[in-house]
Amino acid sequence: MKIGIIGTRGIPNLYGGFEECAQHLGRHLVSMGHQVFVYSSHRHPYEQKQFEGIEIIHKYDPEHRFGTFGQFIYDLNCIIDSRKRDFEAIILLGYTSSSIWQRLLPSKSLILNNMDGLEWRRSKYKPRVQKFLKYAEAWAAKRSDILIADSKVIQEYLEAQYPTDTVFIPYGAQPFKKGDPSILESYGLEAGKYNLLVARLEPENNIEIILNGVVHSERQDIMLVVGNHDTPYGEYLKSKFKDARIRFVRGTYKKEKINNLRFYARLYFHGHSVGGTNPSLLEAMACGCSIVAHRNRFNYEVLGENAYYFNDPVDVANHIDHQEERSVHLERQQKNRHKIEERYNWQLIAEEYEITLQQGLIRKKT
Repeated sequence: MKIGIIGTRGIPNLYGGFEECAQHLGRHLVSMGHQVFVYSSHRHPYEQKQFEGIEIIHKYDPEHRFGTFGQFIYDLNCIIDSRKRDFEAIILLGYTSSSIWQRLLPSKSLILNNMDGLEWRRSKYKPRVQKFLKYAEAWAAKRSDILIADSKVIQEYLEAQYPTDTVFIPYGAQPFKKGDPSILESYGLEAGKYNLLVARLEPENNIEIILNGVVHSERQDIMLVVGNHDTPYGEYLKSKFKDARIRFVRGTYKKEKINNLRFYARLYFHGHSVGGTNPSLLEAMACGCSIVAHRNRFNYEVLGENAYYFNDPVDVANHIDHQEERSVHLERQQKNRHKIEERYNWQLIAEEYEITLQQGLIRKKT
């Protein structure tokens, strides 16, 4: 099968969840005998034409010049190029900037669209943008052959809203079991004596609630906040929280660093509230973190009873100040790691994509 993947800034992953998905999904599909092409920004530092057997197609990406509008141009360039590739199937990762061009996709190709989370609910967007995103979601659903939902909650929503076939396939993660404590030295941290938050600094990730909880807690553990803080909201958080226990550090996509920070953290805070199976949550589970998550259906679907939950700063402070027995932590960590190995496994996920693609092609030809 000849498969194109559109919707990422490129591989190897230097950015986020969709890039990680394209990298692992592509690699496994190649090992299963398929020919996989991933579209990549011309500004991606990896300039070679192949990566782990995946063909890379570099296309002009003017996001650095035009901001968000540049993403629309980049997606258009990728979609126009796909018309000459004879792809049997195209996997779209997201719809935010591709949906308006989706009618230009080759009609003979099977179109799968991974719909991500409920983008139009994100509080970082102004009402006008939220309205556009709701329309974009509908356009993507209408013009795709199959929708991929990365959580059962998202699947329920899509099936209730749109007639397009919807399949549940989550993201994946790789188990991380052996840490390197020397990584902590550059951060001035000691194993088990700091808490960790890894997220984009956006309101819907409940970072302000978490940090208010830190301020009202009694313990003196460092709270390391990893994410791009050179944004208006990041500057607001830094100006509000002057507590010496709270440290803001720039995000990193070097897996060795971020996984070791997760591995040695006392508590890992996950505040995401608008989305499906969040990649950073899976990676925390894979690292054996003791997780404190915002209480919502998305997080509970993934974690179940194997986490602590918060609704407000009081909950956060209580989790920081009062912990259960070590045996309870270990049991939850082991159960979460087992979930990664048995359910959120990239090989299994690639097999589910392959079956979905094959079934979709059969239906499209009949």
